Amino acid sequence: MSRSISTRTGVDGTTGLLYGQRVPKDHPQIEAVGSIDEFNAALGLAKATSPDASRKATIELMQHDLVALMGEIVCAESDATRHAA
Repeated sequence: MSRSISTRTGVDGTTGLLYGQRVPKDHPQIEAVGSIDEFNAALGLAKATSPDASRKATIELMQHDLVALMGEIVCAESDATRHAA
């Protein structure tokens, strides 16, 4: 028995930005968010393996900033005012 975890909304080769605008899956905004997400994962590994509490706290602050940055990146220019509110 096979079960699908797909949402079926990306079958046409697009993915959603914040507030629902669709862009191709290879759009520069999506590529940028993917790269930042990979960096964030690497930081998570560094945080998990670091014995230094101060370093862990610094990494966590960086991760919060990266998540905020990803939110900015996946917002279409036409929705920037809406996102800023």
